[in-house]
Amino acid sequence: MQARVWFFDLDNTLHDATHASYAGINEGMTSFIVEQLGVPQADAGALRQRYWQRYGATLLGLVRHHGVKPGHFLHHAHRLPGLEERVYGHAHDLHVLRRLARLPGRRCILTNAPAAYTARVLGVLGIGSLFHEVIAIEDMRMFGHWRPKPDARMLTRMAVRMRVHPRDCVLVEDTLEHQKSARGIGMRTVWMQRWLRPAASGPRPPAAARPGPPTRAGSEPHKRPGAGRPAYVDRRIRRLVELLRR
Repeated sequence: MQARVWFFDLDNTLHDATHASYAGINEGMTSFIVEQLGVPQADAGALRQRYWQRYGATLLGLVRHHGVKPGHFLHHAHRLPGLEERVYGHAHDLHVLRRLARLPGRRCILTNAPAAYTARVLGVLGIGSLFHEVIAIEDMRMFGHWRPKPDARMLTRMAVRMRVHPRDCVLVEDTLEHQKSARGIGMRTVWMQRWLRPAASGPRPPAAARPGPPTRAGSEPHKRPGAGRPAYVDRRIRRLVELLRR
């Protein structure tokens, strides 16, 4: 697969975020809503879930309906003491990861995570130098509005920012909803399945009621590992080194 720009997601694509951070992020989001809106914890969890289902990101609902400052929310949800001790990923095979430098074109991180959290994770993995640019959620603002993945307008803008057509880009990502949006504007897609956990269809219950932690603060779409490959996914992989193979 040839490309001029490779966009790599961070959580559950470059590292096992379900193990490292999702539970803490969920707790941080819920406690923020409790403190800022003065609602009981159960109501805060339900509100977080409702905004995710309606807007694709809890953050967007809090900003729209409660005037929450995005930076304050993101900082609170991603404080994550002890994160560095829990992070692990493909970097256990760092000599293999460094072969990604052979990929033709530019390599960029494109994540709904905030920049500070992203820097912490990349620092532990030791792979920051493999990427030409890091695009975090703070960079996903258009005309005063936050537009994280899977917003197609933002994805189009990222291609323009790189001075390429979307068809010259590949999105490497664990989240199908994001890949579907990318394919809708012409990008090619690679589905990373290494750290996916089975997820039941339908709305996800609050974190306290489900067996596994949620996805990230910026976006919480379902993860659906399995044998099937949607039509909008070009390739399925479990190791990044597979990108170097035809």
